[in-house]
Amino acid sequence: MPRIGIGIIGGGYMGKAHSAAMAAVGTVFETRLKPRLVSIAGSSPQSGARYAEAYGFERGARDWQALVADPEVEAVVIASPQSTHREIAEAALALGKPVLCEKPMGLNLTEGRAMQAAAERAGVANMVAYNYSRTPATQFARQLIGRGELGRVHHLRIEHTEDFHLTSILPPWRSQGEANGCLGDLAPHPVNAALALGGRIAEVHAMIETVFPERNGVTVTNDDQVLMTLRFESGASGHLFASRVATGRKMGYAYEVTGDKGALRFDQEDQNALWVCDGTAPAERAGFTKVLTGPAHPDYRGFCPGPGHGTGYQDQIIIEAKDFLAAIDGGAPVWPSFADGVEVHRVIAAARASVASGGWARVSEF
Repeated sequence: MPRIGIGIIGGGYMGKAHSAAMAAVGTVFETRLKPRLVSIAGSSPQSGARYAEAYGFERGARDWQALVADPEVEAVVIASPQSTHREIAEAALALGKPVLCEKPMGLNLTEGRAMQAAAERAGVANMVAYNYSRTPATQFARQLIGRGELGRVHHLRIEHTEDFHLTSILPPWRSQGEANGCLGDLAPHPVNAALALGGRIAEVHAMIETVFPERNGVTVTNDDQVLMTLRFESGASGHLFASRVATGRKMGYAYEVTGDKGALRFDQEDQNALWVCDGTAPAERAGFTKVLTGPAHPDYRGFCPGPGHGTGYQDQIIIEAKDFLAAIDGGAPVWPSFADGVEVHRVIAAARASVASGGWARVSEF
């Protein structure tokens, strides 16, 4: 089996997840390309060496520049802060190396567009890591919508609610800077879900709120939550809510999709179930039915042959790794590509414009 040298930049929460995924994906999915964990870079040569020892890489890189330039690193995973994404991606793509980048791409739409342009010039595999859209349940939901089983979709409700910003052990940087606020950091996940489930968004009306102006002695200069009303190009309407101060919510990535022939309901806190309503069923069977994911659903069988046994968070990252390797191996585009990541940035930019004006903003203007 051909081997591919993997370099990962960032060894924290997401760097560790991507390292574990690349170590496991060849076994779980029996991929044709087998990852070789070549190099990992941290914030210093010392942290790079420590991550390499902990995660099973051949070596730690002095810095990200050395990792990207390493001839044995054939594909790059970016799991470092948003502010570093553009420079790293452009450097790797200039060398013709495929890139998997954590969400969101860069700090803003300008950076996202620059990264997309670099990927198009390079002509190699590029992917944004919106992992929650890769659960077997959500992949199945997209299939049902795509097959028209819900009929004409006329409304979507999407949320991503967590309470991590209520705790007393927060890094101060989360409270500072537009990109680290809810609209810049958390909202891209439900925006990506809205695009995946409802198609392109035409208009946005948004409001943001800083619920706690002071947190643990730190002045909060960015937003805690965002509410958007959406109009899709299809004619459907939607509501999107994201919050990092939603008391009691741990992973509230949830959605409802309503059509004239059926509906869907999902909550990431119960990620192995999709609630499906067949609106054409007789009255005695009307309503939602809980469907447990199993080998009949996308990307489940590699983990377990038994339905209802379930997949978890790390498995979403392994599915991402499989899709990234398949794109490198086969040359076919992979969703969400950098172009898809830019579409998320366009919606976020429209939301910011709406907040500034107090009215509707058209996504096509961004």
